[in-house]
Amino acid sequence: MTETVNSTGVAVSDFSKAAKAELESRGMSLRALAKAIHYDVAFVSRVLNGKQKPSIELAVSLDRLWGASLAEMLKKPARIEQPSPNDYVRNAVAHFLEHDNRHGGDHVASAAKQVWKAEQASITSYEDKRRLADVAEIAEVAGWLLFDANRQEEARQAFMESRLLAELAGDKPMQWFALDMLAMQDVQEGKPGEALRISEELLSNPRVPGRVALLGRVRHARALALTGDRSRTLDALQRAQGALQDSISPRDPQWAWWVDEMEVIGHKGEALMSLGDFKGALPHLQKANELVRPGGRGALYYSVAELTALAQVGAWRESEETLTRISGILTRVTSSRSRARLKGTLRVIERDAPGWLKEHAKEAVSLG
Repeated sequence: MTETVNSTGVAVSDFSKAAKAELESRGMSLRALAKAIHYDVAFVSRVLNGKQKPSIELAVSLDRLWGASLAEMLKKPARIEQPSPNDYVRNAVAHFLEHDNRHGGDHVASAAKQVWKAEQASITSYEDKRRLADVAEIAEVAGWLLFDANRQEEARQAFMESRLLAELAGDKPMQWFALDMLAMQDVQEGKPGEALRISEELLSNPRVPGRVALLGRVRHARALALTGDRSRTLDALQRAQGALQDSISPRDPQWAWWVDEMEVIGHKGEALMSLGDFKGALPHLQKANELVRPGGRGALYYSVAELTALAQVGAWRESEETLTRISGILTRVTSSRSRARLKGTLRVIERDAPGWLKEHAKEAVSLG
C-alpha cells in the first residue's frame, strides 16, 4: 500500500516524524503546543501521529513557534499517489472529533454510526490488520458521539464492537481505549460493579502504559464513589493526580493526549458529588472550567456540573452567573448528555431557589 500524501505530495509520516521530533526535542506536551499555536489539540495530535494530513497553515504556525523549516516540506513537488482505502475513515474520524469538541456529539453521532457500520460491513478479510484497526477506531469514535448524544444502548454496542475489532487487529491500545469507554459508560449509568471490574483489569495488566493506568485509576475512583467508599475514592484520585507527570512515556497510545490535569481534577469534583459532598466538589469543578476549552462541549459539561453543585449547596448568586454562561454555550453546543443533566438541575432550582433565580433560569435557558 502506497503511503498517504497530502496535496503537495509530502508523505504524512514524513511531516509527522519531523514535527514530532521538534516537539520532543523541546520537551513540550501536545496540549501546550496546541495552546501556543491556537489549534485544537485533537487535530494536532492526529497530525503528529500520522493520522491527519498536514496543512500549510499548521506548518507555518509551527515554524513561527519553533524557528523550524517544516513548511518547506509542503512545498516539494507532488508525486503520483495511490490513495489508501482507509483515508476516508481517518479523515472522517478527525472531522467528527473536531465537531464534537466544538459543538457536541448530537448532530454527528448518526453520521459516525453510518460510517462505522458501512466500513465494518465492507471488511472482506480479517488478515488486513490495519483495516481492522481503522474500523475499530471509527467504532470507538461513533460510540463516544452516541454516548454524548445520550444514545446509550447504541454507544455500548459501538464500544463492544470496537474492542472486538481491535482484538482481531492485535491493536492493544485500541482495546484499552474501548475498555475505558465501557467503564466510563458504566459510571455514567450508575453501574459501579462492572466499572470496578474493568478498571481492575486495566490496573492489573503490567503491560498497560502509565497514561492508560492513570485512566484506570480515575474510573476506579469514580466507581468507588458510587458505592459510597470515600476513603478509597480519595486515595485512588490522589494516586491518579500524583501520576500525572510520572505516567508520561513513549509507550502511551496516541489517543491518550487528553488525559491531563483538567481530566483528573474534573473527575475528582464528580466523584465528590457522587459521595454527596457538593461543597467539596465545587473548587475542583470550577478549576476544570478554568482549564477547559472555552465555549465547547467540555465547557458545557463542566458548567452544568458546576451549576449542579451550586444548586445543591444553595449558592444562588453564583448559580445565576453560571446559568448565564451556560445560556451562551447552549447556542453553539448540542450535547444531549449534558442537557439531560441540566434539566435535572433546573428542577432543583425550580423547587428550592428564590423566585428571582427561577425567573432568570426560565429566561436564560431554553431546552426545548
